[in-house]
Amino acid sequence: MFKRYIFLVGTRYGISRRHSHLVSFISRLSTAGLVIGVALLILVMSIMNGFDRELRENILGVMPQAKILHRQAISDPESLIAQVKQHPRVIAATPFVQLQGLLSQNKAVAPAQIFGIDPAQEHTTSKLPEFLPAGTLDSLSKTSGAIVLGRGVAEKINAEVGQSLSLIIPTEGAAPRVKVVHVIAILNTHTDIDNGLALMELHQAAEIAGFSGQVSGVRLKVDDLFAAPQVVRDIMQNLPADYYGSSWMATHGGVYQSIQMSKNMVGMLLFLIIAIAAFNLVSTLIMVVVDKQGDIAILRTMGASTVEIMGIFMVQGGLIGLIGTSIGLVIGIVLSYFVTTIVQGIEKLFGIQFLHSDVYPTTYLPSEIVASDVIKVVATALLISFFVTLYPAWRATRIQPADALRYE
Repeated sequence: MFKRYIFLVGTRYGISRRHSHLVSFISRLSTAGLVIGVALLILVMSIMNGFDRELRENILGVMPQAKILHRQAISDPESLIAQVKQHPRVIAATPFVQLQGLLSQNKAVAPAQIFGIDPAQEHTTSKLPEFLPAGTLDSLSKTSGAIVLGRGVAEKINAEVGQSLSLIIPTEGAAPRVKVVHVIAILNTHTDIDNGLALMELHQAAEIAGFSGQVSGVRLKVDDLFAAPQVVRDIMQNLPADYYGSSWMATHGGVYQSIQMSKNMVGMLLFLIIAIAAFNLVSTLIMVVVDKQGDIAILRTMGASTVEIMGIFMVQGGLIGLIGTSIGLVIGIVLSYFVTTIVQGIEKLFGIQFLHSDVYPTTYLPSEIVASDVIKVVATALLISFFVTLYPAWRATRIQPADALRYE
């Protein structure tokens, strides 16, 4: 089956233009279907991987992966930090203050989650310094009333760096606390957290919250994101009942599950497109078998075995599958690599924005090419292309030379 002439004849049938117009059209159509299916599947899976990366690295790089809180406030966070660090999967832990408030400028008002951080320790548990101008964290700790606004919050109240705002903190059974704060920077992570996050220095946030010298809880950085819920459960077993914990699964788990489900569903649909395109090979090869009945008969009379005849048409179908898959692979990788730039160019050209952070996790279309996904797509397309050639190749072996040559 591996004789040289099998590959020569099969390759010649595969690339030859000397078929009927209908056979040539269907052959090109099946190749184009493979190209489109493979390219789209690689592109879509790369985009889904990009959303997954943004969630893991950017959103969860700023927001806590896990946190331990107290129902009132924690007066000695250092002892709690020392205790949670004993867990083997906890890499770092820092105190924080968390409260809800309203930011107001003129008549514009926007709700925000005020997050009090320790600027000196923030780099140990988050990637926040990467999204801020140099020196912002130093200014946050040295400037009284300094605040960093998420880009979405700043846009809602038309706030800019250097302006003063009113921060309103509601309290139970009493008049709300009002404090004048000064915007020193705008946080722009290009994700949905920009729409509701504001940052202050830890002690200043605690003072505004009404428990000066105390903190709301401790945020944790763990060695594996998906181990965060179990780490929280392990730590809570050794803490009093007034403590409670949560992980990123409670706040962003739904987004992650949606991304994974969308990736699986879209992947399945596009795999069906590849399968449909590959099954077009069946029509192509059957028509080639009918078109080449005389050639097959001549080969049979010259001593070609049924296995060799079958091999010729399997080589032809495999060649079409290889060409379509290879072209689709190249187009898919190129599109995946440049899709972010292309979409940003279209948005800039027409003055529109496809992704809004109040609906989608990010404000741009991310993409990440994962080699394992590309290999799966290519391997699946080639395997389908190979197996669909079996039936037409078998049909070719059923041709009787006498019948085929009777009217030649």
